[in-house]
Amino acid sequence: AKLMASLMTSGNSWKGVITAACEGTVFLPQVRFVAELEANLPYEGYYQGGKFQFETEVPDVYNMVPPKVRCLTKIWHPNITETGEICLSLLREHSIDGTGWAPMRTLKDVVWGLNSLFTDLLNFDDPLNIEAAEHHLQDKEDFQNKVDNYIKRYAR
Repeated sequence: AKLMASLMTSGNSWKGVITAACEGTVFLPQVRFVAELEANLPYEGYYQGGKFQFETEVPDVYNMVPPKVRCLTKIWHPNITETGEICLSLLREHSIDGTGWAPMRTLKDVVWGLNSLFTDLLNFDDPLNIEAAEHHLQDKEDFQNKVDNYIKRYAR
């Protein structure tokens, strides 16, 4: 019950929040405080046509601390490692610049942030996956080819 309460915002279900932020589906497994999000990405940009799954763990002390989010789909991305770690400022519990988690943030903000990692917040200048960012810098066409290959292998 606590999970469902945590996933409700402004009368919308978690699925409604996902649909509002990006095209996606939510799966709620039996595991406590975990939801999986499958995001179908926009029809433009490097990751078009990909379906990426994210696991979100909502802690007992939500929303005083951010949820833990991990990408379950192998991806070639400057802000997501191949093992699923995500670099997204709003998921930081503490930040100097004020862009980290704050109690007034919601899961809807997390969904918007994840969607933005594939569009306007795609960051090659401050990467978590340095190899992917350097690949883009050295050869954008080959970077796109590798992204496409990952989508074909892992994100369909």
